[in-house]
Amino acid sequence: NRQVEVRRDCPYLDTVNRQVLDFDFEKFCSVSLSNLNVYACLVCGKYYQGRGKKSHAYTHSLEAGHHVYINLRTEKVYCLPDGYEINDPSLDDIRHVLYPRFSREQLEQLDKNKQWSRALDGSDYLPGMVGLNNIQKTDFVNVTIQSLMRVTPLRNFFLIPENYQHCRSQLVHRFGELTRKIWHARNFKGQVSPHEFLQAVMKASKKRFRIGVQCEPVEFMSWLLNTLHADLRTSKKSSSIIHKCFQGELEVVKETQSKAISEKKESDGEQNGALKITDGQIENNNVAAETYRMPFLMLGLDLPEPPLFKDVMEKNIIPQVPLFNILKKFDGEMVTTTVRPPARMRYRVTKLPQYLILHMRRFTKNNFFREKNPTLGEFFF
Repeated sequence: NRQVEVRRDCPYLDTVNRQVLDFDFEKFCSVSLSNLNVYACLVCGKYYQGRGKKSHAYTHSLEAGHHVYINLRTEKVYCLPDGYEINDPSLDDIRHVLYPRFSREQLEQLDKNKQWSRALDGSDYLPGMVGLNNIQKTDFVNVTIQSLMRVTPLRNFFLIPENYQHCRSQLVHRFGELTRKIWHARNFKGQVSPHEFLQAVMKASKKRFRIGVQCEPVEFMSWLLNTLHADLRTSKKSSSIIHKCFQGELEVVKETQSKAISEKKESDGEQNGALKITDGQIENNNVAAETYRMPFLMLGLDLPEPPLFKDVMEKNIIPQVPLFNILKKFDGEMVTTTVRPPARMRYRVTKLPQYLILHMRRFTKNNFFREKNPTLGEFFF
């Protein structure tokens, strides 16, 4: 509650070095490793805690002769060791890089913008198409983020922090900050480092996805969408922007031998809370068929097996399959056989989402090695 003098003119503003400022990393003091009341030195770019006479920022200002600091939470700029606040419009660009801001009017112009931006380091970038740094085998995160940035409703939702200010999840807020940095047109660098987002991912996933360990992008996307949905919804029955964009519905017809069905019901105690059965019937040929509807966020496509033989040039034949042929799995007529438990499955899409996510598993693991299916999928738009 102490009174702080506010000045507009400061003799040390010319020492501010925007070339060394990087707000993509976690906001921890470089000395005490604390995340409370952290300031960034605008001369060297390092983070220090506090601005009192016994604080690390105060000591750094005396030892290094660096006098201009910004509070990473309140965005206020101070001059140390004098202790007065600096109120100068020339520092607004630093505040915008620290926490990018978007108005609802700007959202309407994002997709119309074709003008490239130039960063302070001289690199040119197009907002929304900015590159992400690969931090020790985190490319599976980068490709997922770049894909989600193309979903307009999802992007617009996270560009306005007021849409999720009620949420306490750090993962949600870090994803929103990363979205705003990717679409910001006044960055100091031509790329963005998702370091803070990765730290939130490691904590939320209990180190299932972590820096330095390669993972499958489809597994990460599935986990990310489900976690964001669970954190954003206000009640168990409420929806979220995730389901509004990606949730569809499948009608599944499962045909099994009636004896196997009865044995399964006896062993399971006839409990099936995850699936809502809408129709079930026993056919005359001792085959039981049950129909139920199942929501989905992404559809898994089955690639045909590649041929075992080589062509006349002794080269492996890499087949090409049209996407429409692969999608026949969901036409309600094509039969898919499962081994455990033995059943004949038919799938039909009854509700398409606004944005459809398809994934094809190319890698299969066995006891000896990891095998890749090289079949090419032909996409027609």
